[in-house]
Amino acid sequence: MRDFHFPGRSAVFAENGLCATSHPLAAGVAIDILKRGGNAMDAAIAGAVLLGICEPQMTGIGGDCFVLYSRPGAAVQAMNGSGRAAAAADAAGLRATGLTTVPLTSAHAVTIPGAVDAFCTLSDTEGRLGLDTLLAPAIHYAEAGVPVAPRVAFDWQSDAETLQGRARDHYLFDGTPPKIGQMFRAAGQAEVLRRIAKDGRDAFYTGEIAEDMIAALQARDGVQSADDFANTKAELTLPVSGNYHDIDLVEHPPNGQGATAILMLNILKHFDIAGMNPLGAERVHIEAEAAKLAYDARNRFIADTEHTDRLDHMLAPETAARLAELINPKRAMVAAAPLSEAVHKDTIYITVVDKDRMAVSLIYSIFHGFGSGIASDKFGILLQNRGAGFTLEEGHPNMLAGGKRPMHTIIPGMLRKEGAVTMPFGVMGGAYQPNGHARFVSNLTDFRMDPQAAIDMPRAFADAGQLKVERGYSDPVRQELADMGHNVTIPETAIGGAQAIQIHSSGILEGASDARKDGCALGY
Repeated sequence: MRDFHFPGRSAVFAENGLCATSHPLAAGVAIDILKRGGNAMDAAIAGAVLLGICEPQMTGIGGDCFVLYSRPGAAVQAMNGSGRAAAAADAAGLRATGLTTVPLTSAHAVTIPGAVDAFCTLSDTEGRLGLDTLLAPAIHYAEAGVPVAPRVAFDWQSDAETLQGRARDHYLFDGTPPKIGQMFRAAGQAEVLRRIAKDGRDAFYTGEIAEDMIAALQARDGVQSADDFANTKAELTLPVSGNYHDIDLVEHPPNGQGATAILMLNILKHFDIAGMNPLGAERVHIEAEAAKLAYDARNRFIADTEHTDRLDHMLAPETAARLAELINPKRAMVAAAPLSEAVHKDTIYITVVDKDRMAVSLIYSIFHGFGSGIASDKFGILLQNRGAGFTLEEGHPNMLAGGKRPMHTIIPGMLRKEGAVTMPFGVMGGAYQPNGHARFVSNLTDFRMDPQAAIDMPRAFADAGQLKVERGYSDPVRQELADMGHNVTIPETAIGGAQAIQIHSSGILEGASDARKDGCALGY
């Protein structure tokens, strides 16, 4: 139990249904959908689409999603809603121009948005209420407007320079970012959602809406075609999992980076994490070293599913054992090889559990803040820059090529015990996410924290040659880490965000929500 003398959040307890996400309007809509007879999938889709209006710098219909979902007594399912590179995409052509990475704000970084097809498919196969009902709240708020929340305003200010061309008209106010409480409206997106509600995924991937996106890309030398959009299809796949102490961590398979979190926990098994001070330098150091090794493996192996052929090796206990032996408990090693994409923090996550205990873990993103910065002229659909997750290195499994999916940073998570799902959860924060999953699981198991306390704990992340340590750590801890050889910095932006719902054996649901974001947990 938290100390009520200090600021903090209480967990949210409910019996019939619960949602936790990064914006309160979306949480409220999800609960309304449950009360109207919708299930967890209905609620998650309705809330997620609305988040594209509430947090447009983080996500939107021009982006991708991954979903894990389960029903009692059934296996966890995984839906890959990530899009592919254009058929004409060519790494050699970009290398010939002198490029070594895919430019973040170019049309070359835009992969075809996959989330809309995933939402339409899941609504049809798993939902109860139908797309017209699920999209109605987002249509309303896109037209009526949403007051800009504090964290959203902070990110909007930081990322506004990414916006280019017509995107500046759609997402800036007389050329400047909005202030806290200012109303943001997106009438063009309301019309897009209205057409999707009426005609399904084809309204987005064919016809006028697709043509609007294609025109914006081709005006910037993009090679995306009408066939690329029309052929986009989300795919049902099987999750991967690993155990840590008495629970299983269930992750989305490649092209997601979820296996990185499993490898990191496999490395941490070789250390007495529970015997360390949870806020001490020793724990931060071991976690940072494990992250460097796990992320190095990620950068070598994870790619489009059809090109990831070392996954078994990455998840093998022997691999983790050999990597653990490389960690010096007293000295920092050099950082892993650079990532194929620049560091980013921009993602939304929503989790819902309903009265029948269907659980949904959904993550949805346009990658960097405001994605590529390119928006379609008429409808203002902001397009992701997921193609920056590719490498241009010849022969690499994650090399950019036509029709491939890039390595993805967004990963939904679930915890399972004795075969039953006990907690859908997610940790936002771009590249931090596998580290965040591992730390969250360790907080729960090594230190027996409840979900809210596990989320509230200060974070650190070994990233791009720096050890980013939140202000929640003490100066002596930072100095001790520096003495070990870490390049310690305090990040300007808090590291990530998180949401979780624990399904108790008593039948009660417990929701936790990260104060690093604007959101909350709500139940009924």
